Amino acid sequence: MLSKFQSIISKLVIVCLVIFTSVVLIQAGQFYTLNYLKIEPVLAILVFLCAIIFVGGIGLLLYRIHDDDKNLNRLILISLLLVFAIAALIWLKLVPQTQVSDFKAFWKMASKALDGEKIFSYDNDYFAKWAYQTGFLVYVMTVVKIFGHHVIAIQLLNVLYQVLILLMVYLLAVKITKKVKLARLSVFILMIDLDWFALNSQADNQYLGMLLFLVTFYLILKDRYWSYALAGLTLGVGSIIRPIGPVIIAGIVVYALIYLLIENNSFNWSKIIKVLITLLIYQVIFSGASLAIKNSGLNSYGLTNRDSEWKFVVGLDANSDGAYDQKMVDRFNLKDSRAKMSAKEHQVIRENIANLNETHGWLKLLWYKNAKLWAQRAITIDFTGVETNHSLKTSNFIKLLGYLGSLVLIITSWFGSIKLLKGTNKELFLLLLPLMAYAVVQLLIEVQGRYRLEFLPVIAILGGIGLSWIYDWFKLKWGKMNV
Repeated sequence: MLSKFQSIISKLVIVCLVIFTSVVLIQAGQFYTLNYLKIEPVLAILVFLCAIIFVGGIGLLLYRIHDDDKNLNRLILISLLLVFAIAALIWLKLVPQTQVSDFKAFWKMASKALDGEKIFSYDNDYFAKWAYQTGFLVYVMTVVKIFGHHVIAIQLLNVLYQVLILLMVYLLAVKITKKVKLARLSVFILMIDLDWFALNSQADNQYLGMLLFLVTFYLILKDRYWSYALAGLTLGVGSIIRPIGPVIIAGIVVYALIYLLIENNSFNWSKIIKVLITLLIYQVIFSGASLAIKNSGLNSYGLTNRDSEWKFVVGLDANSDGAYDQKMVDRFNLKDSRAKMSAKEHQVIRENIANLNETHGWLKLLWYKNAKLWAQRAITIDFTGVETNHSLKTSNFIKLLGYLGSLVLIITSWFGSIKLLKGTNKELFLLLLPLMAYAVVQLLIEVQGRYRLEFLPVIAILGGIGLSWIYDWFKLKWGKMNV
């Protein structure tokens, strides 16, 4: 009975995943058609075909190389990581070192905070209402303290984290699927996604946070008391750096209740105890860091979120399709007190909901938000200021190349989700459940294309499953791949 329940839930999750990837695929097709095919059809078709041939050719090479020699497997992995590191360093030379948007706030404030200046002036200032960002600010301050106020230090560390993320994708893929070739493909299709790695030039908390969350997943899959304890540490630090911990925790808890508690048609309470160890250590780490920041005088609000309403103010705005909009910002006096601002935000949220109800605009809003987050350009390249160093034509071509990397992930992950309908190891659900939870949460709050970066490693593993399945199919169909 318990096993049947587990099986039903697994099938429902996979069906939801297939629906999700199918919608994203359709939306990506619409975006590419409207923004590229209709504008420059010859270039768009030619570049797309070249991308497919490139991915298909290199992917086939990685697939055909034998995986029964551990030393050869290590050599291939190291080669992939080395190629990526060189490409990532070249990218840093192509874009300006100027920090923009939120990244600029972290970079400028770090040196000021080290000089003893306050990080906010009033209770509705950036680091006052979004106090949870203080965790990453401490990280930036530490880097500046060690290496000086040189942004290249942050950038090189980002490249290091990206390399380690690719390594974790490889290790997770092997751990879950037991297929080295699939893991190679997962690494390959993620490393060529410029939309994913473009933000290494900015003081961005997503890469370090992403790395720590992937390590958390891997440690849980190791299924040892010590690994669950370490998972609590990495989860806690990851949440301090990149505050999306509640979504990760929600996925872990659901995974524990469905796939760890239920084992061999009976309850395995020891697994729940292990997960509780993870969550307890996480809570100690996160709460301790919040208290330490308060006591240090850096931020009297610790790591709290004092403006959770703002995400809904923007996220439920039909006029901007749930994305940042200066017109919405202009409706507020940002110098108002937090209490006055909060009252205004609740008023606007009610107006947004009333408007959506009156116009029956909920489905349209959710459709466009999903497209903006998962199917369109991640706009990461825009944040680098690449157009200041290059012509408009060159910049647009770079952005097209970046989006083609996203398209590869979208297409191959769709095939991967279809493949999962035939069954999968339960360990994969540890990655899928946080992904699906994140996709649902983002339907209600503010969206930006770059917010998908954290889960592109999971999408890449799905893509590796899909690409490997395609090669397996051709091998079975024609028997010409002498692997």
